[in-house]
Amino acid sequence: MTLQTDILSQAANQARGLAIDAVHKAGIGHLGLALGCAEMGAVLYGHALSHNPDQPRWLNRDRFVLSAGHGSMFLYACLHLSGYDLSRDDLKAFRQLHSKTPGHPEFRETPGVEATTGPLGQGIGNAVGMAVAGKMAAKHFNTPQHEIINYRVVCLAGDGCMQEGVAMEAVEFAGHQQLDNLILIYDSNDVTLDAMADKTQSENTAARFKAIGWDVQTVDGHDMVAFLKSYKKAHKTQSGKPQLIIARTEIARGIPEVAGTAKGHGEGGAKFADGARAGLGLPADEHFFVSEEVRTYFSGHKKRLIRATNKWNKTYKAWRTANVDKAVLLDSASANPIAAELCAKIPAFPADVKHGGTRAAGRDVLQLLASELPLLIGGSADLYGSTLNYITDAQDFEAGNRGGRNIRFGIREHAMAAIANGMAYDGMFRPSVATFLVFADYSRPSMRLAALAKLPVIYIYTHDSIGVGEDGPTHQPVETISSLRVIPNFDVIRPGDAEEVVGAYAAALERNDGPTLIALSRQAVPLLSAIPVAVRRAGVLKGGYVAVQESTSLTLILLATGSELHLAVAAAKELGSGVRVVSLPSFERFNRQAVEYRENVLPFACQRRIAIEAGVTALWHQYVGPNGKIIGIDRFGLSAPGPVVFKELGITVDAILSAARSL
Repeated sequence: MTLQTDILSQAANQARGLAIDAVHKAGIGHLGLALGCAEMGAVLYGHALSHNPDQPRWLNRDRFVLSAGHGSMFLYACLHLSGYDLSRDDLKAFRQLHSKTPGHPEFRETPGVEATTGPLGQGIGNAVGMAVAGKMAAKHFNTPQHEIINYRVVCLAGDGCMQEGVAMEAVEFAGHQQLDNLILIYDSNDVTLDAMADKTQSENTAARFKAIGWDVQTVDGHDMVAFLKSYKKAHKTQSGKPQLIIARTEIARGIPEVAGTAKGHGEGGAKFADGARAGLGLPADEHFFVSEEVRTYFSGHKKRLIRATNKWNKTYKAWRTANVDKAVLLDSASANPIAAELCAKIPAFPADVKHGGTRAAGRDVLQLLASELPLLIGGSADLYGSTLNYITDAQDFEAGNRGGRNIRFGIREHAMAAIANGMAYDGMFRPSVATFLVFADYSRPSMRLAALAKLPVIYIYTHDSIGVGEDGPTHQPVETISSLRVIPNFDVIRPGDAEEVVGAYAAALERNDGPTLIALSRQAVPLLSAIPVAVRRAGVLKGGYVAVQESTSLTLILLATGSELHLAVAAAKELGSGVRVVSLPSFERFNRQAVEYRENVLPFACQRRIAIEAGVTALWHQYVGPNGKIIGIDRFGLSAPGPVVFKELGITVDAILSAARSL
């Protein structure tokens, strides 16, 4: 089909009008990108992208990610014109309570939004993850007779995104992995929020991207014909390289008073709305205006898109008939594993097992679960030899083997987490990633977004305490566990032995409404064989449970988690029959249990309580109350052998006994 430049030019100006009206009505928002990229939006949504507004999650749709999420009205206007379930009234409710048009695009809130973006650069990382998933899916599901997966991932980013470290980590990874199903459009308008871009950047972007393995084109972003030509070239490439289109644009085009300046970035141009609307040829007496001609064009285009989807559906139906096993595998992507069933598939560990920390137990559990869940993916930030999460029966994901299930991210913890989010947004594969727990601080922004967007990413983060020992305080994450526990909708599980590790993995895999971090130890911990296997595994699913039951009247409760659990068990033996030990591997899961269950585990009547964890103490007050004691570390660690550090910092059985007697 020939590009209809006349009608799409009208659509671009009317999309500008929608953005101006929405920001003006809200009194806040970002106009610059929405106005500067309007022609590209019209070409993408009115001609180039393969998508279906009636089926926003159609399997083989092109994925469009707006990394520069502050320009949300660009995307909302495109989705509205295209016929998604996003009405004129929804546009009028821009940035208002419970609207479908929040200030930044949010996954699950707006049909057609592929990722929650806003923190700059994250969308680039997400798009890379979607491209990884696309390559994996094509390898897993396509056959010579039926190609059901061939979508492209298209990402629009601005100068702010390109300056962020997470973006550069991600594009380096994409170049190395030769993700030629990825198209990154760089809205290059020479402006950042505070000032003109030359105040903070002077690099040759094209040369940089070419050096890290990308194909690069530069084009006038307002020239629809030229932009479409560059897009088609990027779309059809089989160069084995991801594609960068540097689109030269004028920020806030359509508002002469601020166009091309830093003032055009935000809502500064909204006060010139009337003059801008007149200059764009929009009627003075009708806001949120879309002409009948433009609506008719997009309605016709929507029908073409639906016909293309229907054609694909015929191929897909034939594929399912001819490839029953592959169809079952694809269907399993949307099936939710049941934790109890996963636990039942893992044999109990022998009583004499000798593990090098819970990370080693995690290695063994992961292998068994990976064989049960073939769409489970493992990745590590250059630490497979330490995190022990390599899926041994699989191979590396790389250019020559798109079926590999192990992703080597390199030393790119932030991008690793953002890419994992992209895979989770895509929905076909279940990503799990690993590094040392202290490096959660490098991946935290992406982890927070996973919690916000309810993405079921699994983090297998090891070396979880002062047990790291000789590596010293820089690698001893004394505050990290607690800092992660305060992220809403983020589950942290710190298992105390190998059987609790089984429960942790099962709990993480069952969860489909948010991320889970499993914190594992490097140092060895004993298998707590005196506690029944089923009790330990099921207890982790609930977040907390009675590990050692008192045999006489309850006089004292010891609470512990992770590698400190065995210390509490040992202390209880010395303290006598009235002592209960409660294992609390996951505060978040425990706090979600019914009041009756929590009262049964931690009866209010017993206020003599001691909590033990080799980390900061603040969050334990919710469990020990005003009369209890906390044995923890409100300082940084030490460089010495692990057992020496535990003793020096008072995380010992003797310290527990002393605290109990003082109560």
